[in-house]
Amino acid sequence: MVGRGKVLSSAQKGTRSSKPGLQFPVGRISRFLKVGKHGQRVGTGAPVYLAAEVLELAGNAARDNKKTRIVPRHTQSAMRNDDELTKLLGAVTIANGGVMPNIHKKSGAKDES
Repeated sequence: MVGRGKVLSSAQKGTRSSKPGLQFPVGRISRFLKVGKHGQRVGTGAPVYLAAEVLELAGNAARDNKKTRIVPRHTQSAMRNDDELTKLLGAVTIANGGVMPNIHKKSGAKDES
């Protein structure tokens, strides 16, 4: 335990991902939020919350597919099924994420029943 007045070295402080116990890059998300011009300023809690939210949704998608490991496909399906994340990250491409299944209905066709 670190008491009052003790100074932590940079190795003991940990990263922004390790402090909340996340395995998702909080620093990278913060950088992308700043560079992507999603807002004039980005608070310190925003990328942590976003990383936790994406991980939770991806974990739920993995569990729905009866998998124990989150792969990029689960992250992609989690993001595309959430309205707010789709709006925020609509132009983002996830490598090996695949595409969302979508079957277009035939327009203007008559029913043959």
